[in-house]
Amino acid sequence: MIRRRRVTIMLAIIGLVLVITAGATSKPRRAQRLAAGTWGGHHIRIDVTGDSATVEYDCANGTIKGPLKFDRSGRFTWQGAHFREHGGPVRIDETPQGGPAIYSGSVKGDTMTLTVRLKDSNESLGEFTLKRGSAGRIFKCR
Repeated sequence: MIRRRRVTIMLAIIGLVLVITAGATSKPRRAQRLAAGTWGGHHIRIDVTGDSATVEYDCANGTIKGPLKFDRSGRFTWQGAHFREHGGPVRIDETPQGGPAIYSGSVKGDTMTLTVRLKDSNESLGEFTLKRGSAGRIFKCR
């Protein structure tokens, strides 16, 4: 009876030690980087190179500053810029219409959902779904 009790206590202690050490040795997953290449969807294309990206819309363009990382749930918020375009010729002395932008959303496998907002006015510029490896479908202003 005493021996059985000692065995039970020892097993409980060993189990407790295993649970504590397993929790202490597991490392949190680091943020992942967005894969380089082209991500495209309706009215948008993002070209990722290294730590930054360029964005092309139908009548606009933008940049995203890196590093382009997302958390283990796939969520991200990136800083960048957004510039409106117009049809017709661009004047030599013309100042681009735009400013700071926030690119936020999530990545799941080869699919990205993206919301673009102007930082100063909080104006939403749209929500997009992009696929890695797709050139997207863009209709530039003429």
